[in-house]
Parts: sequence; C-alpha cells; structure tokens
Amino acid sequence: MNTPKTDWPSSLDDNELDELDQYLRAHVGEGELLLDGVHGLLSALTVGPMQVLPEEWLPEVLHDPFADEQEGNRVLALLAKLNDSISAELDVDAYEPILGEVETEAGPVLSAAGWCEGFSRGIDLRAGLWEKRLADDPQLMELLGPVMALAVDEGILNADAEFEKLGDDEYDECLSQVPSVLSAVHQYWHEHPATEAELEASVRPEENEEPQTTPPRQRSGHWVH
Repeated sequence: MNTPKTDWPSSLDDNELDELDQYLRAHVGEGELLLDGVHGLLSALTVGPMQVLPEEWLPEVLHDPFADEQEGNRVLALLAKLNDSISAELDVDAYEPILGEVETEAGPVLSAAGWCEGFSRGIDLRAGLWEKRLADDPQLMELLGPVMALAVDEGILNADAEFEKLGDDEYDECLSQVPSVLSAVHQYWHEHPATEAELEASVRPEENEEPQTTPPRQRSGHWVH
C-alpha cells in the first residue's frame, strides 16, 4: 500500500529516539532487542513478502506490563511511528539503519550486530516464505548479500563455510549498501509476490516434517545516541 506523500510520517526526532531507547533499555532481558534490533526487525517486516500485524511482532519487542495506560499509549505510539517511518524513508531514499556502538580498544565503533539480529528475527516471523524463496531463487540471496555478510561477520548467523572477518572498509561498504538492499528486496517481493502454494506451505507444514530450527545467533552491541 502506497502512502500519499502528504501523509508521510516523519522519522522519530532525537528526543523521541532517546525516549524509546531508554524505555527499551529499562525493560530488556537477556537476548531481547534494543532500539537497533527493533529497527532491524521492523525493517525486515516492511520489505518482506507479506504483512505482519502488530500483534505478531509486538511480543518480539515488549515483554513487561506497562506501568500505566499513559506509558503504554506513549510507547506504542513511538513504535508505530518508527514502524511507519521505514517505508516512508525508503520511498524517498532517506532510510538509514539505526546502529549500536561497541567498545573497542580504540574507542566506541558503530556495530550492525543489533540491527542484523532484529532483521533476522523479522525474517523468522515469515520464515517459511523466506526460506523457500531463498532456496529456489538465488536472485533474492544475491540481493541480501551485504546484509548477510554483516550478519555472518557479527556472528548473528552461522555460515556453512568459514569466512574471514570483514576489513573495516569492507564492513563500511556493506553497511552503506543496507538502504539499497532493502529497497531492492522490497521491489523484489512486489514484483515476485508469494504464490498460493508458498503461502499454503508456510502455514501448513508437511506432515512428519522436521520442525525448522532458527540459525544460532548471538547478540552484541547497543544503540548509543
């Protein structure tokens, strides 16, 4: 669904990002997403094969009861604005991933680990569709190449073969390609939508089929404004 230009939501401003970041930090448990991860999750859902409703993705983000109705309304409004802004930013080539920072001996550096973790969890919410298409159409895997390289480099996804760590320039190059990757993947699913057979298979697995396990992941990094 195309949003009229006059109705494009603005991105969260710095104060709103800080507010949402602080809420998530105050309610995060082991392995749960922070702001960078939530942005990656919502980005995957935005460019994916079919709509994922809030009642499906909110449990990936929110884990504690709200203190009161006012807090709940505010947090949900910020998450809705963050979600809506992704497609709007992609439409005008203004998308940028929200990244974390990790401490190194040389000081803090930007890290795509959290964003990639969230993106992979977004794919997991429609795993059947993604995995079948990735297996059947190498074009989609090729389009996702820079994001997959970052995810493997950060240890978010395990690869079948061993890969050397990306150099700083290679890492930055992959990172710079994330907006164009998302635009291309979004266009791919628009031009090659999920078939009825794929949709049916994704909700009704074959009898006696072994349940699919999600790739091993590890979480590192956090968003610092």
